[in-house]
Amino acid sequence: MGLLKVGVPQKWEDSKKNLRYIRQAGIRQFISTYNRVKDLKGDDLLWGDEIEYGIFVVDEETKKVRLALRAKEIMDELNRKEKLNTDLSEGCNWVPEYGAWMVEATPDRPYTGFATDLLRVERNMRLRRRRLLTVLGENEIAPTVSSFPMLGAMGEDGTVPPTSVGGPVTLSSYIGDSIINPHPRFGTLSANIRQRRGEKVNIRVPLFRDVKTPEYQDYPLPAGGVDGCCGSDSQQLWRYGKGDVSIEKHGKDKLVVGCSTSSKDEQFQDGSVGDAIVTLQKWLVDVQCEGCRGLFYRSAPNQIVPDADWPRNGDIVLGSEVPDEPGWIRLQNGYYLPIHSDDGKIAFLHKVSTRTKTSNSEMKRIGSNTPLFRAGSGMEQDISTLLEGGVAVMAPPVAPMSDTSLSTDETKSVGTTSTEDTNRENVRAAIHMDAMAFGMGCCCLQITFQAKDMDESRFIYDQLAVMAPIMMALTASTPILKGRIADTDARWGIISESVDDRTPAERGREDASAPYDELAGKGQRRIYKSRYDCISTYIYQGASLAEAEYGSGLANRVLNIYNDIPVPIDEKSYRQLRDAGIDPALAQHVAHLFIRDPLVIFNGAVEEVDDETQTEHWESIQSTNWQTVRWKPPPPRNSPNDPHIGWRTEFRSMEMQLTDFENAAFTAFIVLLTRVILTFDLNLYIPLSRVDANMQRAHSRNASAKGKFFFRRHMAPLEEGDDGYGVKYTSMFSRAVNGNNGSTPRSELDEVDENGVSRQRRATPFASGSVEENAYEEMTMAEIMTGKGDYFPGLIPLVFAYLDHINCDSVTRQKVEKYLDFIEKRATGKLLTPATWMRNYVRSHPAYKGDSVVTDEIAYDLMQTCKEIGLGQLHVPELLDGVKIDEITAEGAYEVKLDSQRLQNERILQLLRRYKGRKSFSAVP
Repeated sequence: MGLLKVGVPQKWEDSKKNLRYIRQAGIRQFISTYNRVKDLKGDDLLWGDEIEYGIFVVDEETKKVRLALRAKEIMDELNRKEKLNTDLSEGCNWVPEYGAWMVEATPDRPYTGFATDLLRVERNMRLRRRRLLTVLGENEIAPTVSSFPMLGAMGEDGTVPPTSVGGPVTLSSYIGDSIINPHPRFGTLSANIRQRRGEKVNIRVPLFRDVKTPEYQDYPLPAGGVDGCCGSDSQQLWRYGKGDVSIEKHGKDKLVVGCSTSSKDEQFQDGSVGDAIVTLQKWLVDVQCEGCRGLFYRSAPNQIVPDADWPRNGDIVLGSEVPDEPGWIRLQNGYYLPIHSDDGKIAFLHKVSTRTKTSNSEMKRIGSNTPLFRAGSGMEQDISTLLEGGVAVMAPPVAPMSDTSLSTDETKSVGTTSTEDTNRENVRAAIHMDAMAFGMGCCCLQITFQAKDMDESRFIYDQLAVMAPIMMALTASTPILKGRIADTDARWGIISESVDDRTPAERGREDASAPYDELAGKGQRRIYKSRYDCISTYIYQGASLAEAEYGSGLANRVLNIYNDIPVPIDEKSYRQLRDAGIDPALAQHVAHLFIRDPLVIFNGAVEEVDDETQTEHWESIQSTNWQTVRWKPPPPRNSPNDPHIGWRTEFRSMEMQLTDFENAAFTAFIVLLTRVILTFDLNLYIPLSRVDANMQRAHSRNASAKGKFFFRRHMAPLEEGDDGYGVKYTSMFSRAVNGNNGSTPRSELDEVDENGVSRQRRATPFASGSVEENAYEEMTMAEIMTGKGDYFPGLIPLVFAYLDHINCDSVTRQKVEKYLDFIEKRATGKLLTPATWMRNYVRSHPAYKGDSVVTDEIAYDLMQTCKEIGLGQLHVPELLDGVKIDEITAEGAYEVKLDSQRLQNERILQLLRRYKGRKSFSAVP
């Protein structure tokens, strides 16, 4: 769980004086690291997985299951045994996790880039489970579940040993401070998040409505009955992290949800104006002065970039106003434009509706929302066309503009309370939680990959960010919280709200205490997401495909339509990074991380840290930005004996599965998918607003089987052909589906540079090509995984094709085929997710009363059943179909040496006495 350090952490009030220094030093340390390792190339694929375990005490007599607060004791014993067995071929590494009942385990050495290492994954996972069994007590279990279903529901009787509810760290009404891992970092994190926020964290999750759920007795029945939402084909949307308005209106025990019934679903908010979804603003470029045809980009306000392309009059640009620089906007490509002249008399940019499209023919062809060259004629006519239909142009401003230029419909979509807001059918009872432990006490499956260089690590980061919601929905396993059935299936939003340290002002609320001089952005910069959320910006820079066509003037461009959500950044850090030669995409990413404050500062580790050789301050902020994917630069080598570690990408969204087979299947799939993307030069980019929308949908009940997700239609460039009526562009993959074995001439896009990277990959961030080529659509999980039409082959067939390409050995392929068959059945709904199975288990339990309550007895039986499934003692066909799990026991957890050390005679005799009843050799005929 991030950076662990031995020392004495500072209390929040004491640490405030050091926040600014650590933020600044963190940027310096990143720049130093970047300069040291930016040219590192040629690393082999190394990768590994992380699994988190919860340890529980079961009481057969009382039918209760409780937290076992002895994870440190268990971890220390496991690591002691590992040290005694370091010469074995497979081993494990055990590290602390947030909860005093939790341990995390990884393989003791990374997996390599050979296909046969895919076989190591399940084997090592089984080994970890087996070794954990050797240190558990007779009444202890450790099933691989994402959350403890009774956390916060049992009062002081919820742990062994018992703990009092509350405490100075969390001030919780439901759990005690003693359940937090005793390492000083964890308690300090909990307390400082609460104190920076100015109040306890506020977690509210929709409560599942069953036939006798008391909280819903006075509510109208939704369409589709208790298993419905707003309609039989819709998904309920829980807008986690956006509930401030509804808590003011409804209190902590209710919340407002949306439903996915149209393409505008995700615009619905849990609140009104102050809590509405925030979209970037579109601006019309119209410089009305003699001889002016547009604007030059600025790398910073008042710093012109002469060798970059520039937007012409009539272009539409996408950006947001810079709070600290009135009169300027920052575009999503990392550059700046002035809104008006220095004296405010001439307006350069005018706010327009977000529906307004550019008339720039070149930009339409390239497919970018940032401007290229505009056609030279018809300028006046184009501008007048843009201004028709009630889209007003602002007068020349002298201060930041308001949103009054938006059309009536546009205002409704981004700010006002709609009739849907006030519809009581959208109000839900909530499961309320109030401490970090409810989120960080969840377990998950994570994978980290080493890339061959920085470029590849950034590309994979972007591609996996698109996959994060998809894989979370496919692995969903968190349907029970605080002894109640939730109306969601996944953990992510719970953790997001559990570590949300934003001040009221940062969340867009009134804040009488702001500004806070010591905090980042003085604690009043608008921040749209928690520290734990989806990414807010892609980071792959690529290289301009258009450079060869239009000249080197485009070399400084970051052309993309994909970064279409607000990316708050620390402007000073951004400029410092750009001045150090770091490209706009990466500088934007790092400057976005540094809108946060460090949460844990240790005494004697502030100015004492060497910014040139250490990265502690960088990591203090990097490691507490918990996003769906994490980009990780190589750490410093403090000793010649330290292992070499390259550029890495961590995939963080997947939920815990009940068996090692399932966890290994999803791990192997993600590893193979990264190879498919790189080898086949695939492009998964979609706008980040749609990735965020997918994340909301992925939380929905049974989203994997019933939901739809936005996904890119064409993962490879379209091919030009002739259908008899003229030029027609079709998917490359359609030739495979339609039986056309013909070949096409080698494209310039196939050409690779000295690093083996094609022009096609380098062009991906720019959305080059037609609108159709960059289109996305809603797909079911089955379509994403198995294919749709003749244009989208599906991810699983692509993995099979890759296995053919590498001539995968038969033994490995046989195992991988079992994994892919299982994933396909899960994706098509033939097999249930753990979340759906658990909810069904509870609802069919003899003790269940149809009231959404999980009693002690039900929780006890559920956890025992989960344990038996994981150990291979119980087969559940609706989860695994025909896959049988070989039983796991403690026996054989550690290999046995054929020892040859001299044994004492008395010991020899003791051993022989066991066999005194056997016939002597002489009696054998």
